[in-house]
Amino acid sequence: MTIPLLYAAGGLLLFFLGAHGLFVRPHLLRKVLAANLMGSGVFMVFIALAARGPEGVPDPVPQAMVLTGIVVAVSFTALALALAVRIAEASGRARLTEPGEEDV
Repeated sequence: MTIPLLYAAGGLLLFFLGAHGLFVRPHLLRKVLAANLMGSGVFMVFIALAARGPEGVPDPVPQAMVLTGIVVAVSFTALALALAVRIAEASGRARLTEPGEEDV
C-alpha cells in the first residue's frame, strides 16, 4: 500500500465518520465537529490526489484547493457555532428535536 493510497483511505474513513456523526447526533456542537471531520477527510483525499510519484513534484492545484478549503472551513465553523449559540439561547438547549420528541 502506497502513502497516497493510505491518505485517500484515511480521508474516506474520516469523511464517512463525519457523515455518520452529522446525521445521527442531535447535539449541535457534535454536528459542527462532524462537519469539520468531513472536511478534513476531503482535504486528505485532495492531498493524496496531489502526489504524483517518487520523483515527481506534487501537483500544486490540489494543495491550493486545500489551503482555500481550510479558510472556508474556519469560516463555516465560526458561522455554525454562532448559529448554534443563537439556537441554544432561543430554545434553551443545544439539541435538535426528534420528530416524535416533545418540545418542552
